Amino acid sequence: MEETTGIQLTDVFVEMADTLVADFDVIDFLHVLTERCVHLLQVAAAGLLLADQRDRLRVVAASSERTRLLELFALQTDQGPGLECFRTGQPVSVPDLPATGRWPRFAAAAAEVGFAAVHALPMRLRAEVIGALSLFDTHAGALDAGRLRIGQALADVSTIGLLQQRAIRRGEVLAEQLQAALDSRITIEQAKGVLAERMRLDIGEAFAVLRDHARRHNRRLSDVARAVIDGRVRIPPRPDG
Repeated sequence: MEETTGIQLTDVFVEMADTLVADFDVIDFLHVLTERCVHLLQVAAAGLLLADQRDRLRVVAASSERTRLLELFALQTDQGPGLECFRTGQPVSVPDLPATGRWPRFAAAAAEVGFAAVHALPMRLRAEVIGALSLFDTHAGALDAGRLRIGQALADVSTIGLLQQRAIRRGEVLAEQLQAALDSRITIEQAKGVLAERMRLDIGEAFAVLRDHARRHNRRLSDVARAVIDGRVRIPPRPDG
């Protein structure tokens, strides 16, 4: 089991390194991060908050729609482990959300969508914190030290990759790229709604269709999303749909 996990972890690091090429798709890269966290760490879901140019946190990736909505709620109410993790630059582990007594509105919202525990890890390199990676579980309980180390390692590799892009491009390109990615979320959310209505899918399935089309045609998610909204692209139903 440990050997299998080690092989999987190596494969994920190689995959993420391959993704970090010039002009890489930030949003797709960060969605890969959340999905790999779920599979490797055996948690129910993962969500990612990143700071924009004004140091305001935004939801940029999540492994499921309910996780994205919960992270949005945390930002709207200005409470939750992810926000505290970002502000302090330290991990925040809450093995039993209902019993903690902290962030009552967030805890209630998390319970409503089936989450009982959350562990937030900083996206940090030295003193610079650019976001927080949150791991959610449906059962109360601590995340063991080994899985926390792996989660932090994945967050660290992603942070280094993002910051390296800025260093390569000399200056504020990362901030501009992240801002563009954050802004493109609006377009992507609109396209998800269009596809969900047109194809009679739920929002999560609509995003999968949009993302599959972008990957198959080697196009950016945001470009495909704009084309869907403008009516320039009509994505056919998937064979298994």
